[in-house]
Amino acid sequence: MKASSLWVVAVATSFLAPGLSAQESAFQRLPIQVLDVTPPSEWVRGVPGEMVAHAGACRDLPGTGVRRRIVDIAVQEWGFFGFPVLDRVDQARLLPPGAAADPDRPTFESAASGRPPLLGAEESARVATSIAGYWAVTREGAGIIADQNRAWNGGGGVGVRWRSPWSAAFISWVMCEAGLGTADRFQRAIAHRTYIDQAIRARDGQAPQAAFVAHDIGEETVEPGDLLCTGRRPSYRNIAERRRQMGVGARSHCDIVVEVDEEGERIFAIGGNVLRAVSLKVLPAVRDSGGEIRPLVTRGSSLFAHLKLQADPTERNTLRLSPTFDALLCGEEGEVPSRITFVASALTIGTAAGDRC
Repeated sequence: MKASSLWVVAVATSFLAPGLSAQESAFQRLPIQVLDVTPPSEWVRGVPGEMVAHAGACRDLPGTGVRRRIVDIAVQEWGFFGFPVLDRVDQARLLPPGAAADPDRPTFESAASGRPPLLGAEESARVATSIAGYWAVTREGAGIIADQNRAWNGGGGVGVRWRSPWSAAFISWVMCEAGLGTADRFQRAIAHRTYIDQAIRARDGQAPQAAFVAHDIGEETVEPGDLLCTGRRPSYRNIAERRRQMGVGARSHCDIVVEVDEEGERIFAIGGNVLRAVSLKVLPAVRDSGGEIRPLVTRGSSLFAHLKLQADPTERNTLRLSPTFDALLCGEEGEVPSRITFVASALTIGTAAGDRC
């Protein structure tokens, strides 16, 4: 059995301990003394139906350590949403808490089994202020939150789906908190194409301060903190095709690389609005002639751009070194739901945890 298969079996069979609710199964964010991050919920005020964006300032930090900070923030949000997984190697998915019919009996299902179900009302209410907080760091976010209030008040209640896809807002919030707070370094937006185009301009020498530079898939070594992007409508094959349509609307999506699994020849990446949550993707990879791990573009794959972060390098196994996993593996007995130890074990970080704790 492949490494990815072993992982999904372990996660699928042990994701929730019997009797845990969806809310109890999620990981609560770390205290700021451990990971200095302003929760996205603090960017808004009010409850669903009456929510408004709250003015705040993004962080502007030097490039030293920014890779680890991007990864650490993304991993914490994945935990907050309950560690859902979309495995593109084995084409399977593990739904977030609140989306399964029976949260006490989670199942790892085929990724081809249709659109993921809506989150339940309780889980939707729990994550609503976080998603709204992601929107709040974008220029158009206040209007989108107001539009969502109308949807919540229109009879569907808090369980109604978000009217606008929020994946680019999630990336924008992560970069805001990670320290890429000025527009010349990263253009926060409600559409991924905005910062993809900025990275292409950086490649062409037209955006010298930009934090990301665009490359074709396989052109550069992938590192944690980089972005891998797909084109959906239109379906781009390379950045040259997007360059010819710069500024034109396009449906695209980007995920944050959080670990390059050298041994398993996989790439782990985290994105927003995946399975209606912040989810981890397992992406197929291949070792090139020089021994480097590169994303594997297969038939049907729409990966077209690798946005390379211009920052100091870091370890390749940053997921397993993140403060979130430190807390999960090294917390006091009784604080960590037992299912998380299976996630750690399946990701082969259990032994390393003993050295760290």
